[in-house]
Amino acid sequence: MKTISVQQAVELIPDGASLMIGGFMGVGSPERVIDELVRQGQRDLTVIGNDTARPGVGIGKLVTAGLLRKAIVSHIGLNPETQQQMLAGKLEVELVPQGTLIERIRCAAFGLGAVLTPTGVGTVVEQGKHKLAVDGKDYLLETALQADFALVQAMMADYLGNLSYALTARNFNPVIAMAAGTVIVSVNHIVPVGVISPDHVVTPGAVVDYLVTNT
Repeated sequence: MKTISVQQAVELIPDGASLMIGGFMGVGSPERVIDELVRQGQRDLTVIGNDTARPGVGIGKLVTAGLLRKAIVSHIGLNPETQQQMLAGKLEVELVPQGTLIERIRCAAFGLGAVLTPTGVGTVVEQGKHKLAVDGKDYLLETALQADFALVQAMMADYLGNLSYALTARNFNPVIAMAAGTVIVSVNHIVPVGVISPDHVVTPGAVVDYLVTNT
């Protein structure tokens, strides 16, 4: 694990990269990293997250800046800019049921190729997907979702990169931290080793590649 500035962290991300970004309507999103992405202007990005938040918040900032090529999310209902770009053909949007989305990410995190789910059977969701019957019940085979980078927001990290989260800001962050090639973490507080109780470590430092400094 290396400690670097937010500018250095974002410089690691090339045009065309795929990013998993934590957060639920912006709660738990790494706003400092997103702001720096907008400043540097990396383009043609694919974002995987729960949603595109709303204009001026979280992933919504990337939408407004026109930096996204594709969004794989569970909904876009509260971001009219996402809807406008999708309808205009400027942004590809893949809508995935929320539970299926996090399970596909979890599959990648644990080295699994896919998950079987009944969600979407008999609807437009099943179009183009494999359908399997198990014990007389139909399931869709949903493949694992991986990304080049995970952009994680945590409440606290120690000097080894062990992470603890605050309340609902935990949401997608611990899972995406396990499902990407490079993990970049922004935190509210960086503390000495031992301040975070072992019982409160949610994401182990072994999976964290870069910790963004608070200066």
